[in-house]
Amino acid sequence: MRLNLKNGLVESAEYKASPNCDERPNNEAPSVIIVHCISLPPGEYSGDCVERFFLNQLSSSEHPYFESMAHLTVSAHFFVRRSGQLIQFVPVNKRAWHAGESQCLQRGRVNDFSIGIELEGLDTDPNGFTEQQYKALRELVTCVQQQYPAISNNVYAHSDIAPGRKPDPGPYFDWSKLEACF
Repeated sequence: MRLNLKNGLVESAEYKASPNCDERPNNEAPSVIIVHCISLPPGEYSGDCVERFFLNQLSSSEHPYFESMAHLTVSAHFFVRRSGQLIQFVPVNKRAWHAGESQCLQRGRVNDFSIGIELEGLDTDPNGFTEQQYKALRELVTCVQQQYPAISNNVYAHSDIAPGRKPDPGPYFDWSKLEACF
């Protein structure tokens, strides 16, 4: 896996450009990774609803749950499907809109200095995440760390930076499967 610093893209990832991003303030380099999980509708792991959500192409009439999301403009840098497939929505040198109101390293505006990685999953699913996802996540984190050494051990859960507001990736995420990255 290789990250091209000129365009901010991981060469082995499928790239689908999300409009839900902008420039990082003062061209700040990323210094943390935030791990999330998502499935749309919740608990359903097939289809392209997450991708269409990040591309502003999800219709609120498709499912009752989507009505509550109609006003949201959200993205992540990466989405790791249960198969291990890696999709990139935002170049790492741009700011994706994934963290929301949050604090990390005693700073607010976490989107300014983070890379958001969404795993296809649900924080309450006891089946957790697949070995293919953990493998792809390890490779991705290592790849990004090589290009942005400031990240080193700075890998956090969404629940770490937005406690009480966000529970993901949840109790079934096995952090020990990322030990090789630290």
